[in-house]
Amino acid sequence: MTFVEIEKQLKVLKLNGILATLESRALQVSQGNAAFIEGLSWLLQDEMDHRASGLRQRRFKSSGLNEPKTLSEFDWSFNPKLPKKEIYELVTLKFIRNGEHALLIGAPGTGKSHIAKTIAHAAIQVFQKTVYREAHVFFEDMFEAEQTQNRKRIGKMYTEADLLVIDDLFLRKKMPNDAADYLLDIIIERYSKRKSTVITSNRPIEDWGGLLNDNAASSAILDRLLHHGHLLKFEGKSYRLKEAAKRISQSKDKTRNEG
Repeated sequence: MTFVEIEKQLKVLKLNGILATLESRALQVSQGNAAFIEGLSWLLQDEMDHRASGLRQRRFKSSGLNEPKTLSEFDWSFNPKLPKKEIYELVTLKFIRNGEHALLIGAPGTGKSHIAKTIAHAAIQVFQKTVYREAHVFFEDMFEAEQTQNRKRIGKMYTEADLLVIDDLFLRKKMPNDAADYLLDIIIERYSKRKSTVITSNRPIEDWGGLLNDNAASSAILDRLLHHGHLLKFEGKSYRLKEAAKRISQSKDKTRNEG
C-alpha cells in the first residue's frame, strides 16, 4: 500500500489525528530515531490528543461560553480582599466531583463572572459536560420551552450537565412571573442528582425571596444550594470601572499626542 493509499484509508476511518502527523512520524522512524512500535505508539497518542481536543472544542461550543477565561489573566492585586484561596479551590473542580454547589455574591464588577467562566472553562478541559447561561437567557430558555412544549428537552439539558453556571442572577430587577418555579425545579433536580451548580449575583441572599416574589421557593433553593455548597463573598472595587478609566486615559493621551 502506498503512502497516498494509506492516507486515503485513514480518511475513510476518520483517523485524522494520525493523518495529520503520519508523514513526520514515519520520517522519525525511518531515520532510525525510534523503533516501529514506538512510532506506532506516537501515532496512537496523536489520535487520542486530536480527539480530546475536538471533544473540548465541541463541549466549549455547546456550553454557551463566549470566551475562555483563566486565573492567569485575573488581577488579584486590584481587589486583595477577594477570597483567593476559596476561588482556587473551586477551580480545582473538587466541588464538582463531590456534587457540591457555589454561590458567588458581591458588588458588580468585582470579578464574579470572570471566576464563574474560569470554573466552567476548567470543567470543559477535563471533559465535564458544562452549561453556562446568563440568568436572563436561562429564564428565556425555560419560558420558551414551556410555550413550545419543549420543556422536557431543555430541562434535561439543565439538569443533567455536570456543571451548570447561572451568571448575574437578579441583574435585571424585573423577574419573569414564573422565575421562582423555573429556578426551583432545576435546582431541586440537580440537588437530587448531585450535579453541581454555580450562581453569581450582586444581590445578597437575604433579598432573594423578595426578588423572586416567593419566600418559600427562595428558601428551598438556598437550602439546597448551601447544604452542599460554598458561599463566596466578593468585595472591593469594580474591574469594569478600572478598565473604563484606563480606556478614557488612553483616549486622552492619544488625543493629546495627535494635537
